[in-house]
Amino acid sequence: MDRRAFVRLLAATPLSSAFVVPKASSRNIPNYKLVSPYKVAAAPGIPGPYPGKVISVKSANCLDASGDHINAEIVAQMMTRGMTELTGDKDVRDSWRRFIAPGDVVGIKVNVGGYPWVISSPEVVNECIRNLMAIGLKPNQIYIYERFQSQMDEANYQRLVPEGIQIHAAEGRNERADNRRYDPAVYAEASFFGEEDTRSNMMRLISQRLTKIINIPNMKDHGATGVTGCLKNIAYGGFSNVARTHQHGVTHTYSFVPTLVTMEPLRSKVVLNIMDGLRGCWHGGPFARTKKYVFYPKQLWFGTDPVAQDKLLIDVIDAERKRHNAISIWDRNEKTLDFINGRNRDKDPNVNIIIREPAHVDYAAKLGLGIADLKQIRLKEFEI
Repeated sequence: MDRRAFVRLLAATPLSSAFVVPKASSRNIPNYKLVSPYKVAAAPGIPGPYPGKVISVKSANCLDASGDHINAEIVAQMMTRGMTELTGDKDVRDSWRRFIAPGDVVGIKVNVGGYPWVISSPEVVNECIRNLMAIGLKPNQIYIYERFQSQMDEANYQRLVPEGIQIHAAEGRNERADNRRYDPAVYAEASFFGEEDTRSNMMRLISQRLTKIINIPNMKDHGATGVTGCLKNIAYGGFSNVARTHQHGVTHTYSFVPTLVTMEPLRSKVVLNIMDGLRGCWHGGPFARTKKYVFYPKQLWFGTDPVAQDKLLIDVIDAERKRHNAISIWDRNEKTLDFINGRNRDKDPNVNIIIREPAHVDYAAKLGLGIADLKQIRLKEFEI
């Protein structure tokens, strides 16, 4: 695709600048202008070679009784079982070789917004790194990345991973994009609320440096999308200027999250999704500053299809909310809204700051990113 060319995915009536809560039966989908010089790979990483297949590995012993400490040895066993069950190989190194070659430059997309309790666990990240090095990669070929340096500083992976592993963030905090760490030639353009800056640029690391990406999201609630799973982690974690999509009770995450995932070269480079469900967050997400809303699924999910994993994740989060007598993430009742004072949402799981859009997962399926039909998703569960 020529870098000045664009694809219009869907056309819709231009949005008014007024803030109107969307009704359950109607969603405004903006015009998207997608610009990229990169072509779709012959075999894109998403949905990959195992569409609709999800491997779940559970262990009651992966955490101590308090839930504060992770057993790295058990995590290593869970990772080995999950990868070999996904691919059918006996040797876990052969499983990893299906996705990664010794010459690849690999990005591990972590999620650290839920610090300190619900982040991509260092034990899971380290086990990824150990397996990558076992099949021939050197430390300087491996990047751990996230959007915000401030959040990466909190997680402090640098002191927990082997020397030489690259730690990368695109911006200090939620800043305007610049050409240093975002690619001016790769962007999605749309006006959601009449904002001045209408572009979201892909990280240069993704477009220009990495050849493969391993996605490690968490099992988390989210106030706008309903869940922070595979799709949102690679979309909003890889582009600038995305918070503009949700404000004043309204969110356009229904269409924008999947749209970003379709963009090249991101779609072709994400080859593996490992959902970290050792701990989870059932309300207040994407943050988890206290243990008030933390729960303990004690499992890891493996697959190449991010849509299938996220579809299952919706039910996990909603079931945990139901267990606490909290409203469903599917609840579209405007009476639940308090977008003026977000602290009320943090205190009360029956308060929303936005009408959530968990159906972004179904929209992703419509864009060819995976399987959202539960009847077609093949979940295989194992316990160690």
